[in-house]
Amino acid sequence: MAIKWEGIFCALWTPMDRNGRLLSTELKTHLEFLCSKGIQGILALGSTGEFLHLDLPARKAILQHAVSSKLPVLANISDIRPKVVAELAQFAKWAGAAAVSILPPYFYPVAQEDLVEFFVRAGEAAQLPLFLYNFPERTGNRITLETVSAVADRIDLVGVKQSGAEFDYHKALVQLGREKNFVVLTGSDTRIPEAMKMGVTGCVSGLSNAVADVLATIYAGVKAGTPEQAATAIEQMRTIGALVDQIEFPLNVAAIMQARGLSPGHPKSIVSVATQRRYQKLVEDFRSLFLEWKLI
Repeated sequence: MAIKWEGIFCALWTPMDRNGRLLSTELKTHLEFLCSKGIQGILALGSTGEFLHLDLPARKAILQHAVSSKLPVLANISDIRPKVVAELAQFAKWAGAAAVSILPPYFYPVAQEDLVEFFVRAGEAAQLPLFLYNFPERTGNRITLETVSAVADRIDLVGVKQSGAEFDYHKALVQLGREKNFVVLTGSDTRIPEAMKMGVTGCVSGLSNAVADVLATIYAGVKAGTPEQAATAIEQMRTIGALVDQIEFPLNVAAIMQARGLSPGHPKSIVSVATQRRYQKLVEDFRSLFLEWKLI
């Protein structure tokens, strides 16, 4: 059955222990939590999932867990190494992912013509529908409209995920998507009503790891043309957005999860004492909010 790429897709968090081993029980529990909150699917191994910290066996194991949730899974197969992209793409198909997504290669500058070939080869390896994942602040390489169009002309491009500071870029991507028959999902989870007015069909959200129900309420209200019914949830997300940058991404996602009583596991990178203090303060701030909002 064809997937409707609309709604809230959780950019899945990856709980690991202090030795870098996947916490499978915690991940399973977290997936059950997400499935109970009204989301439409999962992006596995994205920026929120800190895929850069994970080796290939761990990435494959996480994909299998995500697919077992029975929600549609968009598998991020991004890597700077084409061989790894191809292997993960083939595994995603074998595991039962609904589609794959891919960032541009990161660190080195890449010509747009070479990005087209990189994306097309990834799609060919997966033999699955493809999402392009534009996040130039992280990769250093922006995906232009011309590149998106060229990829759409050659393989089954079903969508673009737009993240980062260039919010108005959603408009141009949506217009091109109408011409080329693909959708646009936003990564701006605190600005869903604005993005949906531009024509995006949904959101890939890191914050949904903690507040999937709040975001699902916003999406449903805006989709139905009755955003006033989601007014409380919209205001809650504005409040979250004003607080969340007190600590760096993606550690802030872990703090919000912990505040809601979820298990984010151990940090995957080295964390200073000063950052530990900021982290704990953010946990306490959000715990107070969640108690006030009756989310815990």
